[in-house]
Amino acid sequence: MDIGAAAEQPVAAGRVPQYPIESVDNALKVLLLLGERDELRLTEVSEYLGVATSTAHRLLAMLQYRGFVRQDERTRSYRSGNSLTGVAFAILERYDVRGALRPQLEALNAELGETVHLGVLDGATVRFVDAIESPRAVRVASRIGRSMPAHCTSTGKALLAQLPIAALHRLYPEEELDGLTGKSIGSRRALEEALHTVRRRGYATSNGESETGVCSVAVAFPVRRGPARVAVNASVPTSRMSAAVERNIGKTLLAAVADVGLLPHA
Repeated sequence: MDIGAAAEQPVAAGRVPQYPIESVDNALKVLLLLGERDELRLTEVSEYLGVATSTAHRLLAMLQYRGFVRQDERTRSYRSGNSLTGVAFAILERYDVRGALRPQLEALNAELGETVHLGVLDGATVRFVDAIESPRAVRVASRIGRSMPAHCTSTGKALLAQLPIAALHRLYPEEELDGLTGKSIGSRRALEEALHTVRRRGYATSNGESETGVCSVAVAFPVRRGPARVAVNASVPTSRMSAAVERNIGKTLLAAVADVGLLPHA
């Protein structure tokens, strides 16, 4: 079979192609490694690929030229570039997390009678991608389309709790954190303590931390269930929140997430 004919044959995922190109394979390995880590150093890439640092540098330089990585001028480490994140978000939009989880959002809105949101983690921020408002006269307004500091929201804390400590520190390199209200978490130490609580009980809460008069409870979907970190929350006016209501919402959200199963891929 000649090369032209071989190109017509489909290659199964995970099977080495008949005519592999090592440089392309190494570039793809670097991008896969970036999916696991927030930043890479030249020596790490060299060791991971089993190549000389000069070879790793040329590879990273080409990825940087095409915008798939960018280099931090201070630390000299490499992070995801605009081209890579652009591709990722384009895939996420086609994946349609809103469509996949809309039935669950509608069911939660009907069961709880409160405003419910879907949010995705984008660095140290949360982007709200879908919402259904409560039918009650006094209700929390939809935040769809808004981005907020992750540490100030229950949705963000639910998602941050999934990260290893090293990744959390890369997102929050400073001890002091800026807040949205006087109740927002103001230090990385306090955030770590809050995330420990989230991991222990399975859901995150916010009491006036993102907006005065608003409480919320959130649960994150398991990381392996889709191409993004996604969480669902129920937002309640402070006047309707109590310890019993909080526990009930947490239990309801946990059950809903457990029932979803594997999310469909793009």
